[in-house]
Amino acid sequence: MTDMLPTLWFVLIAVLWAGYLFLEGFDLGVGMLMKLMARDDTQRRVLLNTVGPVWDGNEVWLITAVGATFAAFPLWYASLLSALYLPFLLVLLGLIFRAVAFEWRGKRDSARWRGRWDWAIALGSFTAAAGIGAALALTTTGLPLDAAGNRVGGAFAWVTLPALLGAAAVVLFSLVHAAAFVALKTEGTVRVQADRLVRRLLPVALLPFLGWALLVQTRSGAPVTWLLVVVAVAAFACAHRFAVAGRDGRSFAALGGGMLALVASIFGAVFPVVLPSTLDAAYDLTVQNASSSPYTLGLMSIVACFGVPLVLAYQAWTYWVFRRRVSEASIPPAHAVTAL
Repeated sequence: MTDMLPTLWFVLIAVLWAGYLFLEGFDLGVGMLMKLMARDDTQRRVLLNTVGPVWDGNEVWLITAVGATFAAFPLWYASLLSALYLPFLLVLLGLIFRAVAFEWRGKRDSARWRGRWDWAIALGSFTAAAGIGAALALTTTGLPLDAAGNRVGGAFAWVTLPALLGAAAVVLFSLVHAAAFVALKTEGTVRVQADRLVRRLLPVALLPFLGWALLVQTRSGAPVTWLLVVVAVAAFACAHRFAVAGRDGRSFAALGGGMLALVASIFGAVFPVVLPSTLDAAYDLTVQNASSSPYTLGLMSIVACFGVPLVLAYQAWTYWVFRRRVSEASIPPAHAVTAL
């Protein structure tokens, strides 16, 4: 049983990253759409209201994924985050500016004030999505690591074609996923704009994600992981068909399901390697040589059995409570906050 614990936690971490991309994907995409789709302040407030009750809860998936990696695979955590210190720093700065902008945007009734915070939301969302995409692509395609797990090269040794491909994959997926979410959660003009954006963007926006998956498959794919790629392509085709038919819920679900299949194919193809070395395959970090002790993994498993269902239940309840659509008519006039 103890021999299976590293594999179990590898699967759980992959699930956490997949959940993060699904939930925070549309969250970050909505932030970028603040400048790419919304035409006026009212429409931007509609977009903010679609994610207002859930954006901070979605970020918990990132914290949990990184924390689980630290506890279950400390060598994976140490090598990945030290090698990618700069992109992870940019991700944190992007998330910080984005969070502050969410809270401060409406504190003053000024177009210039709101415009600056809108740019903070959009650029923070873009930076976070690109950084996470680059990091996930590199942990599945490899970094120049030596025998001790240290990065070889300068501060920008991580800037490679797979990193750029992963960044583009997550940014573009987040945009189309957000458009599908906005179409599901809004009414009126914003919904029409989001529907149009899904139909136009979906066929091309998912190409980098598919390219990332195919790159991993050609290196270490197995029949079952190739099959998952086929399933993902079929799901994306269904998502586009549903979008054309005006089936917003089914389009959003199919789009998310296709992404989950791609993430499963990517992590499944690289298993049991958690972080490949591009210098020598002998330096690869695997689920066995990078994991914590069986006692630590066993204790973590017990805690997860109780904690994970509670978190999932609470988050599902949150989405159920705020399930209704938002429209421009439901947005009150802008006003300044008066200090007492």
